[in-house]
Amino acid sequence: MQDRQAETVPPPMQARRYLLLYALAVAGGSAAYAPFLTLFLPLRASVVWGDEAIVVLSYAAFVGAIAASLSNIAFGWLSDITRTRQPWIFAGTILSGLLLTGLFRIESVGLFLVAIAAWQIALNMMLGPLMAWAGDCVPDGQKGTLGGLMAISPAAGALVGMLLTLPGLADAETRLVLNALVVAAMVLPVLVFGRPRPMPHLVEATIDRERGTPNGNDDPAFPRRSEPVVRMWLARLLVQIAEAALFAFLLLWLRSLDPAVSDNRAARLITLIAVVCIPLALLAGRWSDRARRPRLPLTLAAGGASLGLAFMAFSQDLQTGTVGYILFGLMAGVFLALHSSQTLRVLPRTRTRGRDLGIFNLTNTVPSLIMPWLVLLLIPLFGFSAFFDLLAGLAALACLLLATMRES
Repeated sequence: MQDRQAETVPPPMQARRYLLLYALAVAGGSAAYAPFLTLFLPLRASVVWGDEAIVVLSYAAFVGAIAASLSNIAFGWLSDITRTRQPWIFAGTILSGLLLTGLFRIESVGLFLVAIAAWQIALNMMLGPLMAWAGDCVPDGQKGTLGGLMAISPAAGALVGMLLTLPGLADAETRLVLNALVVAAMVLPVLVFGRPRPMPHLVEATIDRERGTPNGNDDPAFPRRSEPVVRMWLARLLVQIAEAALFAFLLLWLRSLDPAVSDNRAARLITLIAVVCIPLALLAGRWSDRARRPRLPLTLAAGGASLGLAFMAFSQDLQTGTVGYILFGLMAGVFLALHSSQTLRVLPRTRTRGRDLGIFNLTNTVPSLIMPWLVLLLIPLFGFSAFFDLLAGLAALACLLLATMRES
């Protein structure tokens, strides 16, 4: 009788205060790098290095991607070893902010690249443990909701960049100081006021290697084997390649359909998609929690992204092309937001959660190394249509990987 009563006891839920403050902190993570990499850094490079700006930016992107990949794994792993996340998050927030404010005082290319690498290392001292902290505190029954809240992140990065570039607000160096202060104001509240409810079953659960079953929560939608981990990693990588390609070449493609398209129109389109994506991801995430179908929204979103890309491949005018991009942008945004939280379901070991999330984070950096080769291979020879056909195939493969994942 007692066993039956224990089975009917609902699993503990995390406080809404922590979920909201955590989502704000993740948005602060986006605000820590998005305005700098997309706005401030290109402008600074053009002022200091002139015609060599593209070369310097290419080197900076490559060096930054390597530093970010390695440091994200390293600090996630260190937070596993020390069994605490908050001190690393605090130190990374402060140190990355200090390094950011000093970047524009450097004019030597070599020193600038070293500074970029150091900034990325400090930034990922914050980001790696921050992502792992959610796995320690948010149960499976709220991971969809958390993923929906995390959809705020891209919009927050874009909004901070827009506000900091308002005419007459500040000069180039002051913008970096304001950027660092805004990030601290978004990240630090969860450390001070979050006070998450303890979830020992999320921290102490381990895997029986021989039987391959967890002694903690058992989610049949994401069985605890290595195959789901690989499928989730590949699915995100494939969608991220498409997303990175569209982010980099959207304006060029729009102008191939209509040469009169302005950069402001492209920016407004990106911002619109990021904002509309927030309620969509929240609805999908909440539904997945209530229906206990965490994988279905990911599968449908990947399929929708593939359809949007296919529509773009056949578009011959700006109106139809925009419709295809909106479909892709919304579906890819929902996919990436929900995937970030649902990844926590498939990781097999709680004691190395930070390290394993760092390996998953490679899906954010590897596309920047793959995508340029795809562009050089396809667009000059076959045009944007063939390029979008390939990206549609990649997103469709992501959908297939998730749809065919075994339940048990």
